[in-house]
Amino acid sequence: MGSEWTVSRAASALLDAEASGTPVAPLSDSWDGLDLATAYAVQDETLRLRLVRGERLVGVKLGLTSKAKQQRMNVSSPLTAWLTSAMLFSSGDPVPRDRLRLIHPRAEPEIVFVLGSRLAGPGVTVVDALAAVSAVYCGIEVIDSRYRDFRFTLPDVVADNGSSGCFALRPAGVPAGSLDLAFEACLLEVDGQVHDSATGAAVLGHPAAALALAANDLGRRGLAMEPGWIVATGGMTDAVPCPPGVTVAAHFTNLGSVYLP
Repeated sequence: MGSEWTVSRAASALLDAEASGTPVAPLSDSWDGLDLATAYAVQDETLRLRLVRGERLVGVKLGLTSKAKQQRMNVSSPLTAWLTSAMLFSSGDPVPRDRLRLIHPRAEPEIVFVLGSRLAGPGVTVVDALAAVSAVYCGIEVIDSRYRDFRFTLPDVVADNGSSGCFALRPAGVPAGSLDLAFEACLLEVDGQVHDSATGAAVLGHPAAALALAANDLGRRGLAMEPGWIVATGGMTDAVPCPPGVTVAAHFTNLGSVYLP
């Protein structure tokens, strides 16, 4: 079947798996030509199809920016993916499982930026990235791979929009200049018990390094990040399973708390 795969077919297959909640084999199992450039083309095609059905592009998410996640998934490079309006909900709201047929839901705490000005790479530095930020938020991302057994290569997960699921965001933000984000600490709780902890330094040494990486990655593809965009910088800890009935909370030193009932 490898010779039959196209960008369009792969995008449709992944969105069908998402809609039905039915996992599929990794594309790389049968598509020898699936390299990173092709995988990002598949990702962009899934975005196009999402927009056609009425979703809005609201920002970018990064994945595999912490060593914990890279080691768990046996992948050594960060990635960028798209955030749309259908993926966002507020802290304290239940995961919309009636709309999202999640296959392997796993939750991870993240530091989130909202941009105040346009950010275009390549050549963006951490200083440049922070200067473009209007506010910093905390969030919990629920990731959900469409691949059977949560098994994939880097091109597979890029094509699958970075295992996007949904994202709970605390509504109140903090000015970026008031924080030392490398030392911003987080406690991850599962059903009221502390499960893990990390600081912002777990994300490429500083969350703004992830923001700069996203700007430069998009810049190499002729794209830029726009004012008002949300940028989720990647899980600070390893992701924890969050099936129905499990409550996850992330408590940050200065950014507040976010809850996932």
